[in-house]
Amino acid sequence: MSTTVTKAQIDARLIMPFVNSTRNVLQTMLGLATTIDRPRIKSVPAPEYDYSAIIGFSGQIVGVVVVSFRRETAIKMVNAFAGDEVEPDSSDFSDAIGELANMIAGAAKKDLGGVASISVPTVILGKGHIVARPSDIPCMVIPCKTEAGEFAVEISIKQA
Repeated sequence: MSTTVTKAQIDARLIMPFVNSTRNVLQTMLGLATTIDRPRIKSVPAPEYDYSAIIGFSGQIVGVVVVSFRRETAIKMVNAFAGDEVEPDSSDFSDAIGELANMIAGAAKKDLGGVASISVPTVILGKGHIVARPSDIPCMVIPCKTEAGEFAVEISIKQA
């Protein structure tokens, strides 16, 4: 059985809502302009980030969305979001990362063209982690840049 992912398997209509919601959420909630680099297929589940928030989708849209940050970027974004310094080892820090992912996924959900529910975010803290995704859904990485640093929105969703 081949595990090769072709571009024909990725529906751009499922990607653009996340590009738009990422820009809008970061501008509105953190005052950060976001530059989006060309989305690409993630072919290897290699660890790239230190913190990740995972949101599951169910209903007419199924799969998972992961918003991942390097430590320095996460610290700057959480502090901007909270309006104060938040210690990286506090529960407030992981809650803020989860809430940013929740806002991105929630804002995108309304433009996905189907009825879907999203899960409460699960946050992974720690360098070198790998997030397992559904094997039958390609993972599209949306690389993002802000003055606070780089991060990524990884989308593995499809219409059910």
